[in-house]
Amino acid sequence: MIFEGTVHKYGRDVDTDVIIPARYLTTNDPAELAKHCMEDIDAEFVSTVQPGDIIVAHENFGCGSSREHAPVAIKASGISVVIASSFARIFYRNAINTGLPIVVCPAAASEAQAGDRLRVDLGAGTVENLTQSKEYDAEAFPPFMQELIDRGGLLKYVKAQLVERSRS
Repeated sequence: MIFEGTVHKYGRDVDTDVIIPARYLTTNDPAELAKHCMEDIDAEFVSTVQPGDIIVAHENFGCGSSREHAPVAIKASGISVVIASSFARIFYRNAINTGLPIVVCPAAASEAQAGDRLRVDLGAGTVENLTQSKEYDAEAFPPFMQELIDRGGLLKYVKAQLVERSRS
């Protein structure tokens, strides 16, 4: 999968409470969660994000509580992929389970600026900063995880597997 979008840049230790504040956890509706995504760290995010845009952050993105609401809110907001120097382990797994592509690429995370245009190739494991004319090697997804993302997350992957098995 290849994604191209504009960077929304954040620092280190962006926790799940600022990705989607706890006061909005009364719903599981992705569209409703998206309306409040990042509002406690970036009040303008919801009004400026465009489909396909990319979040870039430094170390430990998604730390904090283990709620799946955080990657759901990000994905529903229109973000196509999140690039960071590192991810909190539970967020990493929740992102994969919900079908939100994430990329570990410390060099791209360090050098990208808000407003830069990036192209991310998950299969090749590359991040290209089109604005700065730079390319970075990232950690490519193993085929199994790539298929989870391609199918839209763990539940959709399992459903597809069950359908395929029932046809055999």
